[in-house]
Amino acid sequence: MSHTSTAHAGNTPIVFESGKLAKLADGAVTVRCGDTIVIVTAVSATTIKEGQDFFPLTVEYKEKAAAVGKLPGGYFKREGRPSEKEILTARMTDRPLRPLFPKGYLYDTQIITLLLSADGQNDPDILSINGASAALCVSDIPFAGPVGAVRVGRINGQFVVNPTHDERAHSDFDLVYVGDGEKVIMIEGAAKELPEADFNAGLNFAREAVKLLVAAQRDLAAAVGKPKRSVPLFQVDTSISEIAYSVAGDRIEAALYTSGKVNRSKAVGALREEVEKAVLEKFPSASKFEISQAFDYLQKKAFRVSILDRKQRCDGRGLHEIRALSGEVGLLPRTHGSAIFARGETQALGIATLAPADEAQMIDSYGGGADTKRFMLHYNFPPFSVGETGRFGGMNRREIGHGALAERSVEPVIPSEKDFPYALRVVSEVMESNGSTSMASVCAGVLALMDAGVPLIRPVGGISVGLVTEYDGDHLKRYTTLTDIIGSEDHFGDMDFKLCGTTEGVTGFQLDLKLPGITHEIMFEAVAEAKEARTKVLEVMNSILATPRTELSPYAPRIETVRINPDKIGLIIGPGGKTIKGIVAETGAEINIEDDGSVHIYSNNGDSLNRAKEIILGMTKEIGIGELYQGTVVSIKEFGAFVEVLPGKDGLCHISELADFRVNKVEDVVKMGDSIWVKCIGVDDKGRVKLSRKAAMKDRDAAATAT
Repeated sequence: MSHTSTAHAGNTPIVFESGKLAKLADGAVTVRCGDTIVIVTAVSATTIKEGQDFFPLTVEYKEKAAAVGKLPGGYFKREGRPSEKEILTARMTDRPLRPLFPKGYLYDTQIITLLLSADGQNDPDILSINGASAALCVSDIPFAGPVGAVRVGRINGQFVVNPTHDERAHSDFDLVYVGDGEKVIMIEGAAKELPEADFNAGLNFAREAVKLLVAAQRDLAAAVGKPKRSVPLFQVDTSISEIAYSVAGDRIEAALYTSGKVNRSKAVGALREEVEKAVLEKFPSASKFEISQAFDYLQKKAFRVSILDRKQRCDGRGLHEIRALSGEVGLLPRTHGSAIFARGETQALGIATLAPADEAQMIDSYGGGADTKRFMLHYNFPPFSVGETGRFGGMNRREIGHGALAERSVEPVIPSEKDFPYALRVVSEVMESNGSTSMASVCAGVLALMDAGVPLIRPVGGISVGLVTEYDGDHLKRYTTLTDIIGSEDHFGDMDFKLCGTTEGVTGFQLDLKLPGITHEIMFEAVAEAKEARTKVLEVMNSILATPRTELSPYAPRIETVRINPDKIGLIIGPGGKTIKGIVAETGAEINIEDDGSVHIYSNNGDSLNRAKEIILGMTKEIGIGELYQGTVVSIKEFGAFVEVLPGKDGLCHISELADFRVNKVEDVVKMGDSIWVKCIGVDDKGRVKLSRKAAMKDRDAAATAT
């Protein structure tokens, strides 16, 4: 029997329903907001695969064309590989759930979200997160939920819960917040230089809204939820842990504090081999996973003792000290803009490319929102960046996620299309990696854009903040934050909080936890710490390149915008696009015409651009009464000559207006093809232009006499 539960969060209620669809799944819930509906299912295996050495949680999100009454695009009329939106929504659904499964739960678990109906206004991504939590809560799968998810916008200074796509277009804040009503588990989003105080206020506002969604899920679980299954959890044999400690316990800290990532990795690896050998001598059947877990526990314990007791970090820095920063711009001669930015052993190469605005990326988003993207930032993480071999080519979910974070962090400072009519792409090639590559990508990307001459509103810098905690049962005993974390601090620590912004405020952010939530007080501390560190990052970026280049790269397309009467757009395009194609063929320039009469002309060659501009202005210019023109005789009649004074526009110079004497025959004064000066002396009610050579000669003689 189906059951529903409703959360009145925002202007449109969110309705959960379970027991109607997908009843063979361990848990299934439909979630509705407006006319947007998703179904989310959760299924978990009851046995662990042989050799399983990690928690195999997979989350999939799929948008269906049928949800909006469309056929999929392309020749093959079925949904294909996941879009960027689908991948990012799947990641956003996954990240807050993962810390809430029991430690040692290694059962294959899959969560699938399908978009069934979309109204184009209510984004299904928030429904996917809430639905996944609800599906796990009503299932028999062990899960420490529920959690609630909301999107918070800010319109005219007022926070709004779950704004529609139309409302988001007027918002200066886009926060996705996931929590249990008291603690925050995950956040991500962007802002238009939002002050930190307002950012924190947004977190508090979101927490209150989340409580309503958590309550609705609890009501649903109480009505139709299954008893949680009792399953054995993987635990490392204490005897194996004792061997690991006896072999490496007194040396692991020294290995962790070896200078340099490569040397540190070698020292730790040598100890690992010793531990493995000792364990296998006593327990030949011990799995590699058991040995690895025991050794990782040893490292984690040593790491936490060093941080919490000795206030020492692996690379010798203070807890809130930033790694050495450096950078360079203009490295690549043929790119439009390039920069390298390094923090310690992390190094990102940013490459900026400018293109005509009509080359913006087209987006097929069934859930609503923008259908084009003018600014793109793509992140690449090759295996050599960590000194390893591996798969190369094609984007994985991590690369797409890191690129999206960097992109939304930089996008708020990109000038408007009106002010800078380009499509822009930044590619971040990670050269070296030891933590915070996405933040290095932000800094390198911004410097590359400035090197390309893009007039950014302000530079954006990024920093990551970590967290190390110690618990006594469920009680937080003590903690400390870490500024600018390296790879091992991310691995052994509890938090990776990335915050980007300008001198004026926050532009992009993302929080990932290994804990089932942290207090807002810890979050606010991390926000303040990130602001202080970001100021230092921006100072270094300013020393590398203080302002955008005043001139574009010689290899970047030049753009000039002219405005014409919108009624003349058809004249420029011509029948079937014949005229505009002819202009492009003649000049080599690219032309983009907007509905308001704005004509953007793109070319790498100044002469090409000027010629295209000349043709377009000539075609659309109106003949003005009293104006002098140098025209060409295009037709001779007994009563006068027709003179083309503007491209495609001519007028009649009557025989009586050819000269200041009586003219018996037109050919006595002008011939076909002659270039002559004429003056417009009138336009009749039918638009016919009257020209006078006689008047033009008189005006020119008068002007010559005056000089």
